[in-house]
Amino acid sequence: MGSHLQIQGDESVLLRVTHSNLKSFSTDVRFSLQLTVEAVKEKMWKKCGTSVNSMGLELYDEMGAKVSELSDNSRPLGFYSPQDGYRLQVIDFDPSSVTSGGWLEDTSLVEKYKISEEAYDKLDGNSVEIISSCTFRRFKGKLAHQNPSAHETKIPDNYVEELCAKIKVGDRCQVEPGEKRGVVKFVGQAETLGPGFWIGVQYDEPLGKHDGMVKGTRFFDCPPLHGAMVRPDKVQGKLK
Repeated sequence: MGSHLQIQGDESVLLRVTHSNLKSFSTDVRFSLQLTVEAVKEKMWKKCGTSVNSMGLELYDEMGAKVSELSDNSRPLGFYSPQDGYRLQVIDFDPSSVTSGGWLEDTSLVEKYKISEEAYDKLDGNSVEIISSCTFRRFKGKLAHQNPSAHETKIPDNYVEELCAKIKVGDRCQVEPGEKRGVVKFVGQAETLGPGFWIGVQYDEPLGKHDGMVKGTRFFDCPPLHGAMVRPDKVQGKLK
């Protein structure tokens, strides 16, 4: 399986970011080529409010021609060969998104807190601050509702343990999505990643996120950008 991965050291790229719903949103953002597509989406969620699960990313060259869709969340950004000056289009697929309807850009659509001038004059500084804070929290709450990570349910410690029964260290395997092939290097719990059981995989090609060390904990050894920690339901084991 061929690859046009282009990553060297800590190279980065400067992209102009636009948004499908926010016509006035246009900003230059510098990205590390080693960021995964999922990490890019997380970064964009914080900037424009589109949830990660409802977000698509498209890359366009300087002439406006579409280069590619960033469809694999596990791939590093460098895989898609972006260049300085290219445009990254954020696509919001959620019709009920906080970005839809134009109210983030058209202030006439935003419900305003109404108070008479006489009542306002009687407010002290703390009261004004409280009103502003409440308005901001309502907006922030709607953004958080768009992001599934803000509503994570508690995962049991033995989550997906039964799926690990037939997966052994040393097995050849394939990880979905993307049909990424490699070798199982770790099977077990990983507290730094979250409750439940995980599978550590060394990919045959540099399609991973690390070298076997995640969040300061080493689970296995492999070349840089060949390692991944995934849930066992993503792994097909015992390949030839």
